Amino acid sequence: MMSRFGRQNQSPFAQKLLLDDRLRLSLVTLAVFVLMAILNPGRFLTPRNFFSICYQFPELGLFALAVMFSLVTGGIDLSVVSTANLSALCAAFVLTSAASDGLAVTALAVGVVLAVSMACGSINGLLITRLGITPILATLGTMQLYAGFCFVATGGKSVVGFPPLFQKIGNGSLLGLPVPLLIFIFAALAAAALLGRTRLGFSLYLLGTSERAARFSGLQTRRVILKTYLLSGLYAGLAGLILMSRANSAKADYGSSYLLQAVLVAILGGVDPRGGFGTVAGVALAVLSLQFLSSGFNMLRISIFVKEFTWGLVLLTVVMLNYLTHRRLYGGDKS
Repeated sequence: MMSRFGRQNQSPFAQKLLLDDRLRLSLVTLAVFVLMAILNPGRFLTPRNFFSICYQFPELGLFALAVMFSLVTGGIDLSVVSTANLSALCAAFVLTSAASDGLAVTALAVGVVLAVSMACGSINGLLITRLGITPILATLGTMQLYAGFCFVATGGKSVVGFPPLFQKIGNGSLLGLPVPLLIFIFAALAAAALLGRTRLGFSLYLLGTSERAARFSGLQTRRVILKTYLLSGLYAGLAGLILMSRANSAKADYGSSYLLQAVLVAILGGVDPRGGFGTVAGVALAVLSLQFLSSGFNMLRISIFVKEFTWGLVLLTVVMLNYLTHRRLYGGDKS
């Protein structure tokens, strides 16, 4: 532990900044917002741009929350994008083959998305808990499996032409707010309540902190891991639902860049890749920061390669800062 003498020369704000991940991230988000506003105020500071951001970031935020669940337990889910595409394609087949386009068909398609995505998450959990495959290898395998199934089923082509009612999920508004934003807010609040106020949430953090301690405490680790990847699949399915509705199509390789961005957002949001720590509020701030940056880059017509370089640089910077902060506070010990 860092001694008290190491903190005596620091101001109260500096100490709080050192200890509070969300405060640091809030300042980063504010700095990104101000920078983009200064560089292009005529286009960035407009209601149209803010509405566009509200329609775009929820799907990335849901992917990041999906990744967060697995990271908190000390694992990782690399199959979230493939899970989203598979569940979206299954729903797309239902929508395009239905004789009507009413509320019942839309509800059925939503149900298919959620059911398929949870099934995919359960398969990940069973591979990890029953066969003892490490999470990174299990989900890497299912990522290829789900993607391959999508390509075989569609021949690499898009499934297009959804009913107008279904398209409102990704493009509509309710009470003046974009529907995707409302879905993200509800999903984020549900995730925060689950992680912070339920026995399952406590179990996830305990498992990520020390699997041995979790077992000695009587925790049924296999069941917890299975539920973790089921939740990861569910949130990936919600992201796929918004993505297919907003694009009015489904395809095997939609959102291929979201996996790297979702991991970036989760770690930028303070989720410890070693497990045991992470907050929904941090992830929400991180996804806003990245979306402000991405939106500003698009307006400035900066190359996609520069954006990818910037995301990688941000990821490495955050990891190094978190490491240095942890080392300063605890002398390099995880405990």
